[in-house]
Amino acid sequence: MEQSLKNRLTWGPVMLGLLFGLLALDHYVQVWTNSAELNARLQVFGGVGGTGLLALLAIVIPLATVELTSLFAAENVRPYRIVAGGGSFALMAHAFLTQFEWFKPIAASVLAFIVVGVMLISALRRALDRESQDAIHRMAGTLLATLYLGGLAWFLIALRVKTSPNFTGSTMVILMILLVVKFTDIGAYFGGRAIGRRKLILWLSPGKTWEGLFCGLLTAGLVGMACAPRVSQLTWDKAFVFGVIIGGIGQLGDLLESMMKRDAEVKDSSKLIPGFGGILDVTDSPLLAAPFAYVVFSLF
Repeated sequence: MEQSLKNRLTWGPVMLGLLFGLLALDHYVQVWTNSAELNARLQVFGGVGGTGLLALLAIVIPLATVELTSLFAAENVRPYRIVAGGGSFALMAHAFLTQFEWFKPIAASVLAFIVVGVMLISALRRALDRESQDAIHRMAGTLLATLYLGGLAWFLIALRVKTSPNFTGSTMVILMILLVVKFTDIGAYFGGRAIGRRKLILWLSPGKTWEGLFCGLLTAGLVGMACAPRVSQLTWDKAFVFGVIIGGIGQLGDLLESMMKRDAEVKDSSKLIPGFGGILDVTDSPLLAAPFAYVVFSLF
């Protein structure tokens, strides 16, 4: 067994354990806060959701920000890491707060203020250096890093706390998205090793094959069906379609990061997680899948 696969089998369960622990915390906090008194006091419906997910993303997004800005630096685009990290957390906190009735009237204006604020703070940061050179690169890079990480994470948290007549977010919904995306990778990896012949995109990701992609999407659909009984909004057929769509989008997220890594001429975003690479290598697929999952659940 090659070392990379051994590392994946070792570190994969460790990351899954951390994920399950924080999502369990997320669920129990919502159950604990789901009382008539607390709901009225906090102006929330059904308890406070998303605390564990917010904690998880508050851990991984700053690390991913460091890795992403390092990739940008290879092309002489140097975002302000602290500004991008702070902006990303502000976006995630905004999504978390959308579940509270007192916040909803100002949610749109606060969101716009965060995005514009990141740009203006970046400009101010450059002005404090008394430098105009690369100001556009600094501002654009910082805003792009914020929207790529914090903006995509916004959808994940917003989906968790969303309540509507046709949909109620839950930890199981988030877990389903993560499982579908990651099992797409697993199905594509082993399917490609077993029967892969035709290269998917040779110039970008030479290890991926069409046969592996098909196996990955089939695995994603089956995982979606397996999760369906725990997600009230999904029937078996809708769960299969959801799994295939989100699994496919997750693969696009992986290819998007591969494009950035090839541009930066690196294999992995970092060496933080043996067998997986960096935090960005692990989170790229579920982050890109999040807005599409949000739309799909809204349609279902």
